[in-house]
Amino acid sequence: MNVAVVGVSGAVGQEFLLVLDQRNFPVDELVLFGSSRSAGKEYEFKNKIYKVKELKHNDDFKGIDIALASAGAGTSREFASTITKHGAVMIDNSSAFRMDDDVPLVVPEVNAEDCKNRPRNIIANPNCSTIQLVVALKVIDDLSHIKKVHVATYQSASGAGAAAMRELEEQIRQLERGEEPLVNKFQYQLAYNVIPHIDIFLDNDYTKEEMKAHFETRKIMHSDVEVSTTCVRVPVIRAHSEAVWCETERELSVEEVRNAFKNAEGIILEDDPSNKIYPMPLFAAGKDEVYVGRIRKDITNPRGLALWVVADQIKKGAALNAVQIAEYMVKEGLV
Repeated sequence: MNVAVVGVSGAVGQEFLLVLDQRNFPVDELVLFGSSRSAGKEYEFKNKIYKVKELKHNDDFKGIDIALASAGAGTSREFASTITKHGAVMIDNSSAFRMDDDVPLVVPEVNAEDCKNRPRNIIANPNCSTIQLVVALKVIDDLSHIKKVHVATYQSASGAGAAAMRELEEQIRQLERGEEPLVNKFQYQLAYNVIPHIDIFLDNDYTKEEMKAHFETRKIMHSDVEVSTTCVRVPVIRAHSEAVWCETERELSVEEVRNAFKNAEGIILEDDPSNKIYPMPLFAAGKDEVYVGRIRKDITNPRGLALWVVADQIKKGAALNAVQIAEYMVKEGLV
């Protein structure tokens, strides 16, 4: 495959290179793209140095099979036709096309076959917190249709990019020195704090991040499930956590659900509370899988379940999911 990485200098762009290498994706030719600020930078991939080209409206994508893009929604909208006009499949990590009817929104463990219907040659990567949520929900939904989901997220600094991760680390150092912490990437100081505000507030007083979970989950799962979310930024460098409550059509036993998670693709079950075994972002960071634990009955609802879900935001929540889409495309001969 001839592969392009668009937005290679960002946190997800760098993770694209790491994941392509780790999974030994069949890269014949690699082309890196970035903004005018990034043009000319050099990055190593498989012991070879590649120079970043400036993303322009030209024929640079001629011959490219798959373009992994993480350059922001505005850039994706502007350059989508340039990227795809010679036949490249654009796997886009931004929010630009997620809810477009003619663009599949894909998590391979859940709805990989949606990749087969892509009229614009664009496949959207879902929001990071949605990805890990639907990987877990799919396992339960296969046992009994999920009617309602309530989620409280605990989202790491990595969700706001590399600069946000650096800001959290610097705030901790500044506070240790007795200095006033610098705040640029977040609404308030994140160090030693939690902020119940991710993305902009909408007319219904939910944030855009919270409504993404509602609409994206329904689209990915081809479901009428109702999803209500509160998204919170926490002082963790990378890996998001989620407290999830769901209601199914029939009552499920905890043992039935645990057994399903034990055999599920892309999931590691860590659920032994008596021995203090449960998922945590400290140990999920850098890992591929979605971790699930704290599975229990919802004591307010006989058809309700509660669980705890953790995954690395930059990996499964972004770069890895996109590469898994590319792997499926190659396996099925779709590219």
